[in-house]
Amino acid sequence: MSPAEARALFAQGLQVPTTGWCARYAQANIISVPQAVAFDMLLFATRNPKPCPVLEVLEAGQVRAPQGSAVYGDPAADIRVDVPRYRVWKEGELVEEASDVREHWRDDLVTFLIGCSFTFEHPMVEAGIPMRHQDAGTNVAMYRTSTRCLPAGDLGGPLVVSMRSIPAAQVADAVRITSRYPAVHGAPVHVGDPAGLGIEDLNSPDYGEAPTIEDGDVPVFWACGVTPQAMVLESRPQIALTHAPGHMLVTDIKDVVYAVP
Repeated sequence: MSPAEARALFAQGLQVPTTGWCARYAQANIISVPQAVAFDMLLFATRNPKPCPVLEVLEAGQVRAPQGSAVYGDPAADIRVDVPRYRVWKEGELVEEASDVREHWRDDLVTFLIGCSFTFEHPMVEAGIPMRHQDAGTNVAMYRTSTRCLPAGDLGGPLVVSMRSIPAAQVADAVRITSRYPAVHGAPVHVGDPAGLGIEDLNSPDYGEAPTIEDGDVPVFWACGVTPQAMVLESRPQIALTHAPGHMLVTDIKDVVYAVP
């Protein structure tokens, strides 16, 4: 399925996590904030590139990137309906989840497309590394950590990580493969004991679903693009529109573009 075909399904109301969708195409987290705080958001992303690697920025009021954009330049694109499920935040409170946020759209909203780790799952699967959440048909597990992001202006909050349980013998391969994709979070930020990140119970994720962990697996943690949502919860901007965790924007750019030697 092409990204445009997937987005058409989502625009029609299909709400599913996008892990495993559109192999070889990059996926993205999204956050739309008022132009008045957009510079702080860009600065927050610049200071915290592991959880917030910016792939594209849509100018105030734009619902798609300019047509020449390799990331999201489809003339039929519409950021207000192209994601399977959105979250609507007002003053830091989650007020709604929906498949269409046109009624909440404002002409001063600036949208950031942030790299997503679902992008590097395809290369890992091709290397024979199991993705337990894909096999189980569940969303990936995500956790707020005790690690603080560097603040920017009025914006600040904790690092959020996604966790994949990897067979011990394949952890080094997982690190090597994902390190080649810094634009979509890159190498893990932590391997092993979740207490090192302040995570008390792997079976109680803050976002997504409880993980499947098999004998001999090691928990491996990557910086996660849900970090801006934890920032919104804490910093309380007037309004923010985001994807629902695990329900990503499928972009038009191939993952190989973001691979480094």
